[in-house]
Amino acid sequence: MKLMDIRGVIPPVITPFKENGDIDFNAHVRNIESWNACSLAGYLALGSNSEAVYLTTEEKIELLQVTAKSAAPGRIILAGTGAESTRETISLTNEAARAGAQAALVLTPFYYWTRMTEPALIAHFTQLADAADIPVLLYNVPKFTHLNISRRAVEVLSQHPNIIGMKDSSGDVAQLASFQSVIPAGFNLAVGTASAWYPALALGVTTGILALANCCPKECVEVQRLWEAGRNQEAQDLYRRLLPVNTAVTATFGIAGLKFAADLLGFRGGTVRSPLQELTGEEQLKLRQILVVAGLLGS
Repeated sequence: MKLMDIRGVIPPVITPFKENGDIDFNAHVRNIESWNACSLAGYLALGSNSEAVYLTTEEKIELLQVTAKSAAPGRIILAGTGAESTRETISLTNEAARAGAQAALVLTPFYYWTRMTEPALIAHFTQLADAADIPVLLYNVPKFTHLNISRRAVEVLSQHPNIIGMKDSSGDVAQLASFQSVIPAGFNLAVGTASAWYPALALGVTTGILALANCCPKECVEVQRLWEAGRNQEAQDLYRRLLPVNTAVTATFGIAGLKFAADLLGFRGGTVRSPLQELTGEEQLKLRQILVVAGLLGS
Protein backbone atom coordinates (compact mmCIF):
# COMPACT_ATOMS: atom_id res chain seq x y z
CA MET A 1 0.00 0.00 0.00
CA LYS A 2 2.93 2.35 0.62
CA LEU A 3 3.72 2.13 -3.10
CA MET A 4 0.59 4.11 -4.10
CA ASP A 5 1.85 7.24 -5.82
CA ILE A 6 -0.58 10.16 -5.79
CA ARG A 7 0.64 12.95 -8.01
CA GLY A 8 -1.09 15.88 -9.66
CA VAL A 9 -4.23 17.95 -9.10
CA ILE A 10 -7.32 16.49 -7.44
CA PRO A 11 -10.50 18.51 -6.88
CA PRO A 12 -12.45 17.94 -3.65
CA VAL A 13 -15.57 17.77 -5.75
CA ILE A 14 -18.62 19.88 -5.11
CA THR A 15 -21.98 18.17 -4.58
CA PRO A 16 -24.67 19.76 -6.76
CA PHE A 17 -28.07 19.99 -5.08
CA LYS A 18 -31.46 20.62 -6.64
CA GLU A 19 -33.70 23.44 -5.44
CA ASN A 20 -35.51 20.99 -3.15
CA GLY A 21 -32.25 20.00 -1.47
CA ASP A 22 -31.85 16.57 -3.09
CA ILE A 23 -28.52 15.63 -4.64
CA ASP A 24 -28.53 16.25 -8.39
CA PHE A 25 -26.74 13.09 -9.48
CA ASN A 26 -27.13 13.93 -13.18
CA ALA A 27 -25.34 17.23 -12.66
CA HIS A 28 -22.63 15.43 -10.68
CA VAL A 29 -22.05 12.99 -13.54
CA ARG A 30 -21.88 15.86 -16.02
CA ASN A 31 -19.23 17.53 -13.85
CA ILE A 32 -17.17 14.35 -13.68
CA GLU A 33 -17.41 13.98 -17.45
CA SER A 34 -16.21 17.57 -17.90
CA TRP A 35 -13.34 17.08 -15.44
CA ASN A 36 -12.42 13.84 -17.21
CA ALA A 37 -11.44 15.99 -20.19
CA CYS A 38 -8.82 17.73 -18.02
CA SER A 39 -5.54 16.19 -16.91
CA LEU A 40 -6.60 15.72 -13.31
CA ALA A 41 -5.12 12.96 -11.17
CA GLY A 42 -8.44 11.91 -9.67
CA TYR A 43 -11.33 13.01 -7.51
CA LEU A 44 -11.97 13.44 -3.80
CA ALA A 45 -15.60 12.79 -2.98
CA LEU A 46 -17.06 13.68 0.43
CA GLY A 47 -14.54 16.38 1.25
CA SER A 48 -15.12 19.72 2.93
CA ASN A 49 -16.16 21.33 -0.36
CA SER A 50 -18.55 18.44 -1.00
CA GLU A 51 -20.68 19.59 1.94
CA ALA A 52 -20.12 16.09 3.30
CA VAL A 53 -21.12 17.16 6.81
CA TYR A 54 -24.64 17.71 5.45
CA LEU A 55 -24.96 14.30 3.77
CA THR A 56 -26.49 11.17 5.21
CA THR A 57 -24.40 7.99 5.18
CA GLU A 58 -26.61 6.60 2.42
CA GLU A 59 -26.09 9.72 0.31
CA LYS A 60 -22.35 9.56 0.87
CA ILE A 61 -22.11 6.00 -0.36
CA GLU A 62 -24.29 6.61 -3.41
CA LEU A 63 -22.34 9.75 -4.33
CA LEU A 64 -19.09 7.84 -4.03
CA GLN A 65 -20.40 4.98 -6.18
CA VAL A 66 -21.49 7.41 -8.90
CA THR A 67 -18.12 9.19 -8.75
CA ALA A 68 -16.16 5.95 -9.10
CA LYS A 69 -18.36 4.75 -11.96
CA SER A 70 -18.13 8.05 -13.88
CA ALA A 71 -14.41 8.72 -13.47
CA ALA A 72 -12.09 8.18 -16.40
CA PRO A 73 -9.82 5.12 -16.23
CA GLY A 74 -6.69 5.72 -14.20
CA ARG A 75 -8.17 8.46 -12.02
CA ILE A 76 -7.68 7.82 -8.32
CA ILE A 77 -10.81 7.95 -6.19
CA LEU A 78 -10.41 9.32 -2.67
CA ALA A 79 -13.19 9.44 -0.10
CA GLY A 80 -13.51 11.73 2.89
CA THR A 81 -14.44 9.35 5.70
CA GLY A 82 -13.60 11.25 8.88
CA ALA A 83 -16.08 11.00 11.75
CA GLU A 84 -15.87 11.97 15.39
CA SER A 85 -15.53 8.46 16.82
CA THR A 86 -12.88 5.97 15.78
CA ARG A 87 -15.52 3.24 15.42
CA GLU A 88 -17.68 5.29 13.04
CA THR A 89 -14.62 6.35 11.04
CA ILE A 90 -13.59 2.73 10.54
CA SER A 91 -17.12 1.78 9.52
CA LEU A 92 -17.48 4.60 6.98
CA THR A 93 -13.98 4.00 5.60
CA ASN A 94 -14.70 0.35 4.90
CA GLU A 95 -18.09 1.17 3.40
CA ALA A 96 -16.30 3.67 1.15
CA ALA A 97 -13.85 0.95 0.11
CA ARG A 98 -16.74 -1.26 -0.99
CA ALA A 99 -18.24 1.69 -2.88
CA GLY A 100 -15.11 2.20 -5.00
CA ALA A 101 -12.74 4.39 -3.00
CA GLN A 102 -9.06 3.52 -3.41
CA ALA A 103 -7.95 5.50 -0.36
CA ALA A 104 -9.57 7.45 2.47
CA LEU A 105 -8.85 11.03 3.43
CA VAL A 106 -9.62 11.26 7.14
CA LEU A 107 -10.29 14.48 9.01
CA THR A 108 -8.87 14.92 12.48
CA PRO A 109 -11.72 14.47 15.02
CA PHE A 110 -12.29 17.83 16.66
CA TYR A 111 -15.55 18.18 18.60
CA TYR A 112 -13.79 17.60 21.94
CA TRP A 113 -10.85 19.54 20.63
CA THR A 114 -9.18 20.27 23.97
CA ARG A 115 -8.82 16.49 24.47
CA MET A 116 -7.61 15.79 20.95
CA THR A 117 -4.03 15.68 22.16
CA GLU A 118 -1.09 14.27 20.27
CA PRO A 119 -1.51 10.80 21.92
CA ALA A 120 -5.27 10.84 21.20
CA LEU A 121 -4.80 11.60 17.51
CA ILE A 122 -2.00 9.05 17.15
CA ALA A 123 -4.18 6.40 18.79
CA HIS A 124 -7.20 7.29 16.64
CA PHE A 125 -5.38 7.13 13.32
CA THR A 126 -3.41 4.04 14.29
CA GLN A 127 -6.58 2.12 15.19
CA LEU A 128 -8.19 3.28 11.96
CA ALA A 129 -5.22 2.31 9.80
CA ASP A 130 -5.03 -1.10 11.46
CA ALA A 131 -8.68 -1.81 10.62
CA ALA A 132 -9.12 0.00 7.27
CA ASP A 133 -9.52 -1.99 4.08
CA ILE A 134 -7.92 0.81 2.04
CA PRO A 135 -4.97 3.12 2.64
CA VAL A 136 -5.47 6.20 4.80
CA LEU A 137 -4.39 9.80 4.33
CA LEU A 138 -4.46 12.28 7.21
CA TYR A 139 -6.46 15.47 6.69
CA ASN A 140 -5.36 18.60 8.52
CA VAL A 141 -7.70 21.57 8.09
CA PRO A 142 -7.43 23.98 11.05
CA LYS A 143 -9.81 26.43 9.36
CA PHE A 144 -12.73 24.10 10.12
CA THR A 145 -11.48 22.00 13.02
CA HIS A 146 -9.57 24.69 14.95
CA LEU A 147 -7.07 21.90 15.52
CA ASN A 148 -3.62 21.70 13.95
CA ILE A 149 -1.97 18.29 13.90
CA SER A 150 1.56 18.32 15.30
CA ARG A 151 4.77 17.58 13.46
CA ARG A 152 5.48 14.80 15.93
CA ALA A 153 2.11 13.14 15.29
CA VAL A 154 2.73 13.26 11.54
CA GLU A 155 6.20 11.78 12.05
CA VAL A 156 4.83 8.85 14.07
CA LEU A 157 1.78 8.18 11.89
CA SER A 158 3.70 8.38 8.62
CA GLN A 159 5.57 5.23 9.68
CA HIS A 160 2.37 3.15 9.68
CA PRO A 161 2.27 0.90 6.60
CA ASN A 162 -1.36 1.78 5.88
CA ILE A 163 -1.05 5.55 6.31
CA ILE A 164 0.23 6.66 2.94
CA GLY A 165 -0.13 10.42 2.90
CA MET A 166 -1.56 13.64 4.21
CA LYS A 167 -3.48 16.67 2.97
CA ASP A 168 -2.41 19.82 4.78
CA SER A 169 -4.91 22.62 4.24
CA SER A 170 -3.42 25.02 6.76
CA GLY A 171 -1.89 27.17 4.02
CA ASP A 172 1.24 27.42 6.18
CA VAL A 173 4.15 26.81 3.82
CA ALA A 174 6.67 26.72 6.66
CA GLN A 175 4.63 23.98 8.33
CA LEU A 176 4.45 22.08 5.04
CA ALA A 177 8.25 22.13 4.85
CA SER A 178 8.42 21.02 8.47
CA PHE A 179 6.22 18.02 7.70
CA GLN A 180 8.47 17.17 4.77
CA SER A 181 11.44 16.89 7.10
CA VAL A 182 9.90 14.04 9.14
CA ILE A 183 8.01 11.90 6.61
CA PRO A 184 9.53 8.89 4.84
CA ALA A 185 10.18 8.67 1.12
CA GLY A 186 7.03 7.75 -0.77
CA PHE A 187 4.68 9.40 1.72
CA ASN A 188 2.13 11.41 -0.30
CA LEU A 189 2.16 14.91 1.15
CA ALA A 190 -0.47 17.06 -0.57
CA VAL A 191 -1.11 20.77 -0.26
CA GLY A 192 -4.77 21.50 0.38
CA THR A 193 -5.17 25.05 -0.86
CA ALA A 194 -4.38 26.72 -4.16
CA SER A 195 -3.06 29.73 -2.22
CA ALA A 196 0.03 27.61 -1.45
CA TRP A 197 0.19 25.65 -4.72
CA TYR A 198 3.17 27.37 -6.34
CA PRO A 199 5.23 27.54 -3.10
CA ALA A 200 4.42 23.86 -2.49
CA LEU A 201 5.67 22.92 -5.95
CA ALA A 202 8.87 24.86 -5.24
CA LEU A 203 9.29 22.74 -2.11
CA GLY A 204 8.93 19.54 -4.11
CA VAL A 205 5.31 18.79 -3.19
CA THR A 206 3.71 17.29 -6.29
CA THR A 207 0.08 16.85 -5.23
CA GLY A 208 -2.58 19.51 -4.82
CA ILE A 209 -6.08 18.70 -3.53
CA LEU A 210 -7.54 22.07 -4.43
CA ALA A 211 -11.04 23.51 -4.14
CA LEU A 212 -10.18 25.85 -7.01
CA ALA A 213 -9.81 22.85 -9.31
CA ASN A 214 -13.61 22.48 -9.30
CA CYS A 215 -14.02 25.60 -11.40
CA CYS A 216 -10.48 26.09 -12.77
CA PRO A 217 -9.16 22.55 -13.31
CA LYS A 218 -7.10 23.29 -16.42
CA GLU A 219 -5.46 26.32 -14.83
CA CYS A 220 -4.51 24.44 -11.65
CA VAL A 221 -3.01 21.64 -13.74
CA GLU A 222 -1.21 24.16 -15.92
CA VAL A 223 0.60 25.74 -12.96
CA GLN A 224 2.15 22.35 -12.22
CA ARG A 225 2.88 21.58 -15.87
CA LEU A 226 4.69 24.89 -16.36
CA TRP A 227 6.68 24.43 -13.15
CA GLU A 228 7.76 20.92 -14.06
CA ALA A 229 8.72 22.10 -17.56
CA GLY A 230 11.11 24.61 -16.00
CA ARG A 231 8.94 27.56 -17.03
CA ASN A 232 8.90 28.89 -13.50
CA GLN A 233 8.03 32.50 -14.22
CA GLU A 234 5.03 31.50 -16.33
CA ALA A 235 3.90 29.14 -13.57
CA GLN A 236 4.24 31.91 -11.02
CA ASP A 237 2.39 34.41 -13.20
CA LEU A 238 -0.55 32.04 -13.64
CA TYR A 239 -0.55 31.21 -9.93
CA ARG A 240 -0.66 34.91 -9.05
CA ARG A 241 -3.52 35.48 -11.49
CA LEU A 242 -5.50 32.70 -9.83
CA LEU A 243 -4.88 33.85 -6.25
CA PRO A 244 -7.78 36.37 -6.06
CA VAL A 245 -10.10 33.76 -7.54
CA ASN A 246 -9.04 31.18 -4.97
CA THR A 247 -9.54 33.66 -2.14
CA ALA A 248 -13.00 34.49 -3.47
CA VAL A 249 -14.22 30.88 -3.75
CA THR A 250 -12.79 29.81 -0.40
CA ALA A 251 -12.23 32.43 2.29
CA THR A 252 -14.54 35.19 1.02
CA PHE A 253 -17.64 33.53 -0.41
CA GLY A 254 -17.15 29.90 0.61
CA ILE A 255 -18.86 26.94 -1.02
CA ALA A 256 -21.72 29.03 -2.38
CA GLY A 257 -19.11 31.13 -4.17
CA LEU A 258 -17.28 28.06 -5.46
CA LYS A 259 -20.52 26.68 -6.86
CA PHE A 260 -21.48 30.00 -8.45
CA ALA A 261 -18.05 30.25 -10.08
CA ALA A 262 -18.41 26.69 -11.33
CA ASP A 263 -21.75 27.60 -12.91
CA LEU A 264 -20.25 30.64 -14.63
CA LEU A 265 -17.29 28.65 -15.95
CA GLY A 266 -19.26 25.86 -17.58
CA PHE A 267 -19.72 23.36 -14.76
CA ARG A 268 -22.78 22.57 -12.68
CA GLY A 269 -22.59 24.00 -9.22
CA GLY A 270 -26.18 23.62 -8.19
CA THR A 271 -27.46 25.04 -4.94
CA VAL A 272 -25.95 24.69 -1.49
CA ARG A 273 -27.70 22.66 1.20
CA SER A 274 -29.29 24.43 4.16
CA PRO A 275 -28.22 25.98 6.47
CA LEU A 276 -25.68 27.34 3.95
CA GLN A 277 -27.10 30.27 1.99
CA GLU A 278 -26.77 31.27 -1.65
CA LEU A 279 -24.81 34.37 -2.61
CA THR A 280 -26.64 37.67 -2.65
CA GLY A 281 -26.96 39.54 -5.92
CA GLU A 282 -24.22 41.92 -4.83
CA GLU A 283 -21.90 39.05 -3.96
CA GLN A 284 -22.55 37.44 -7.33
CA LEU A 285 -21.56 40.66 -9.12
CA LYS A 286 -18.34 40.91 -7.09
CA LEU A 287 -17.37 37.32 -7.80
CA ARG A 288 -18.18 37.63 -11.48
CA GLN A 289 -15.90 40.68 -11.72
CA ILE A 290 -13.06 38.79 -10.02
CA LEU A 291 -13.36 36.08 -12.69
CA VAL A 292 -13.37 38.71 -15.44
CA VAL A 293 -10.23 40.41 -14.09
CA ALA A 294 -8.50 37.02 -13.88
CA GLY A 295 -9.21 36.46 -17.57
CA LEU A 296 -11.44 33.46 -16.91
CA LEU A 297 -14.71 35.04 -17.97
CA GLY A 298 -15.59 37.53 -20.69
CA SER A 299 -16.97 40.88 -19.63
